[in-house]
Amino acid sequence: MSERLAPQEKVPFWRSPQGRAWTFQLCMLGGFLWLAVSVYHNTLVNLETRGISSGFGFLANEAGFRIGEVTGIPLPQGGLLWFLLSLVAGLAISQLISRHLKSKSGRPMNSKWLSVCLLFSIGLPMLTLYVFRDSVEIAHYTESSSYLMALLTGLGNTLKVTVIGCVASTVLGLLVALGRLSPNWLLSNICRWFVELNRNLPVLLQLFFWYFIVLQQLPNVRKSIDIGGWLIINKRGLYLPSLVPQQGAWIFCAAIVIALATIWVLRRRAKRILDETGVPVKILFPAFGVLIALPALAWFAGGQPFTLDFPVLKGFNFKGGTGLTPEFTALVLGLTVYVSAFNAEIIRSGIEAVSKGQREAARALAMNERQVMRIVILPQAMRVIVPPMTSEYLAIAKNSSLAVAIGYPEFVSVGGTILNQSGQAVEIVGIWMGVYLCISLLISFGMNIYNSKVALVER
Repeated sequence: MSERLAPQEKVPFWRSPQGRAWTFQLCMLGGFLWLAVSVYHNTLVNLETRGISSGFGFLANEAGFRIGEVTGIPLPQGGLLWFLLSLVAGLAISQLISRHLKSKSGRPMNSKWLSVCLLFSIGLPMLTLYVFRDSVEIAHYTESSSYLMALLTGLGNTLKVTVIGCVASTVLGLLVALGRLSPNWLLSNICRWFVELNRNLPVLLQLFFWYFIVLQQLPNVRKSIDIGGWLIINKRGLYLPSLVPQQGAWIFCAAIVIALATIWVLRRRAKRILDETGVPVKILFPAFGVLIALPALAWFAGGQPFTLDFPVLKGFNFKGGTGLTPEFTALVLGLTVYVSAFNAEIIRSGIEAVSKGQREAARALAMNERQVMRIVILPQAMRVIVPPMTSEYLAIAKNSSLAVAIGYPEFVSVGGTILNQSGQAVEIVGIWMGVYLCISLLISFGMNIYNSKVALVER
């Protein structure tokens, strides 16, 4: 009979692999904190030696300089605070309802509960915004505003370019990717050369091309290119008609949001029925009916919600409408075209990563090419597309700082002017780093959430 094995002696935590790992990480963290504190202390000592004041009190000083393009900044008070509070409350209630139903039944929400969640997450904030709409204040920068207001205006300009660039580059990249996959030889080669040309040119060179070669060669104000009054192009920018809200604008916008939410509920219901029974449910005509009927009813109930304000030449420039400066236009065009080339390759590789058997099986089910791409290919390709696409969105946010080369007043440009006036280099650079870090983390956080929804779940 074999001898009984003696029980193994328990290893102390400080000698275990986990203990050594924690020890090394704590030592690294302590070293990093010591280095950061040392750098901060030395910076303060050097600033004091040179007679340079430190701190962020200078942000309250008057700016005194002009910003060419001003974006309105909603003030965090009154109606905006109530709107944000109701938005957080609505999302929290919807999340609690979703988790409770999932833990109770283990199945997705039905249409009734989905409508309830949408009512809390969308209807409650909209109702709050309508009730407190008169207390929402939007501040606009003037030369007598503070440095803080100038930085916020520059940040608003940066965020505006980032959002438009992300959306436009995605749409253009998708079109170019589908063109590259087209069996048409001419279209495929045009899209291929579009990708190769733009991927191998620096983004700064593209900004110079759109600003100096294209937009600066346009005619003067008196000889503007006028397309029926709807689009006016000259050296000073692009001018479009603007929508002026009237009394019934709130009702009309609420009707559009409700219509879109209803279409989403119908789509989820159709998908659930298809998964459970295999019977497809047509929602195209009901969706169009809802999207047209609800805004039409709101139009008749509240009157004309908007009027058009057309740009008119008065004096030396156009007045009225919406004007897009050449700097803003060049920046958006340059970033969109540059990043869309990378997005096109990402989307193309994601589509080609789906096995050919999926496409053949869909065709065997009598699906046309549009249905194959929309229902079968793209949903599977998104699992490959989303992670690298996040990097391109981050590139748009960071490359927007190159706008200083063409005179667009974005965050870095405005901060540079403040740095030259105040001499607070350390604080300004720290603000730049912190803001761009926050923007990048927010984009990554949102894309990671979406990636978790479309990622392949292994069994």
